[in-house]
Amino acid sequence: MGDEVDTTKTKAHELAKKQKDIGVAEFFARNRHLLGFDNKRKSLMTTIKEAVDNSLDACEEADILPEIIVDVVDLTNDRFRVTIEDNGPGIIKSQIPKIFAKLLYGSKFFKLSQTRGQQGIGISAAVMYAQLTTGKPAKITSKIHPTEPAHYYELHINTQKNKPDIIKEETKEWKKDHGTKIEIELEGSYIQGSQSIDEYLKETAIVNPHVTLIYTNPKAEQFIFARITDTHPKKPVEIKPHPYGIELGVLQRMLKFTENRTLQAFLTSEFSRVGPGTAKQICENAALLPNTKPKNINREMVENLAEGIKKTKIISPPTDCISPIGAELLEKGLRKEINAEFYCAATRPPSVYRGNPFIVEAGIAYGGEQHADNAINILRYANRVPLLYQQGACAISKSILATSWRNYGLQQSKGSFPIGPVTLVVSIASVWVPFTSESKEAIAHYPEIIKEIKLALQEVGRKLFSYVGKKRRILAESKKRDYIQIYIPHIADALKEILKIKDEEKVKSILVQILEKHRGELEKIGIDNPDYDPELAAIGKEKKETENEPKKEEKQQKLGE
Repeated sequence: MGDEVDTTKTKAHELAKKQKDIGVAEFFARNRHLLGFDNKRKSLMTTIKEAVDNSLDACEEADILPEIIVDVVDLTNDRFRVTIEDNGPGIIKSQIPKIFAKLLYGSKFFKLSQTRGQQGIGISAAVMYAQLTTGKPAKITSKIHPTEPAHYYELHINTQKNKPDIIKEETKEWKKDHGTKIEIELEGSYIQGSQSIDEYLKETAIVNPHVTLIYTNPKAEQFIFARITDTHPKKPVEIKPHPYGIELGVLQRMLKFTENRTLQAFLTSEFSRVGPGTAKQICENAALLPNTKPKNINREMVENLAEGIKKTKIISPPTDCISPIGAELLEKGLRKEINAEFYCAATRPPSVYRGNPFIVEAGIAYGGEQHADNAINILRYANRVPLLYQQGACAISKSILATSWRNYGLQQSKGSFPIGPVTLVVSIASVWVPFTSESKEAIAHYPEIIKEIKLALQEVGRKLFSYVGKKRRILAESKKRDYIQIYIPHIADALKEILKIKDEEKVKSILVQILEKHRGELEKIGIDNPDYDPELAAIGKEKKETENEPKKEEKQQKLGE
């Protein structure tokens, strides 16, 4: 018995020696799938996405109309060199290594205002992935003013310490007033299609009409997505947290570290929409004195305070922290990138989930390249960023499935996406988008968000039905008229015999006038897009079908296996 106890004790000490702290960079290096680097194709896409998102945010914060150059070179053997260059404000020298080579470093995590990035992981994770797959350092050039030199760095991430390792550092001449360029060599895979770099940049251009994107793909084909407006997006204002969105643990931490001397002062200065009167009401509902010192509040009192907040009616948070696209610009973006015959868009009024304000927008392009017998093409966005993966796990998809599209002129089987020649855009703008994972690919199923998405879909659905319904009525009427007009020559011939009329053409003319008088003048189908080209749409359909052929064969092969 004693020997057994000694053995157990020895084992416990041995196990204790093996246990150590796990660095955040080391954790993500071993679990890179959490950040969107779970296969070669997706890794290439995620790298470009993170770099472009950073460039767009930097330009918008500095009131610069973005011009972004994306260059992807195929180096063979599944290796690619990715270069992203922008005309943003640049990055000061001391910050360059930390921004690009330290995970969980940045300002966006702490800000309650709309931004594309949130966690401070994105671009540094791409640098880490490149380092893991090729061993090559990231090369960064940045310049903040025309009179200053550009700073050049070659960086690795020390994954054990989550610190930047500077391989090379120098100043150089760069024929650019200001901006940042990053060059990464990584393992990847390039395939055109719905989840490709090409699609991501096209979708980015739709909801960012103020951006110019110049893209050269691995096949050395260049695409230019030109801006269609010189209007800067409204700059979101940073706000304080709203009491309804604060969790118990966060509230406890805020009370511990606040510099305010009373509970009332804490509530009025640390939260939005809480004035002295509302603060007193919260204290009354929580059975706490307004002059209680925050650092003397224990866990039970924090629970009472949280309950007091719930019982108090507090105005919704301000919405100037959000910058929606706007229905007009969303429609322009659709017109620019999608060849269709009808367009519409709608922006919902601001709403709130867990104290966080958000706005839902939706748009539709009907007709064109999309095949009438296929499921609709869905474009999902969060803070103007395309969501290309995990469609089935997203609140947007759930809302589309839960909407009765038959009411709006489209076919739909139970539990399926509607069928029709439609591209449907749904965009959410918020100070904090509730993603289902760190890879930011699907939006969580909050009831408040799903409700607003469905209302936005119904709004654009009604506009679509107005157009589709009118088109169907005109086509049905045209068919009836064509059917009647087939018999007009025969009737004219018979009347000529009966009434002994010599001029048969006159009889036909009178019959046509009678038809017009009784059925009214035939309306024309008003194509909403003056540049709509049915032949171009047909070519687009054929191209899409050709692109989908390999996928169909691959699917059939897998089913056969």
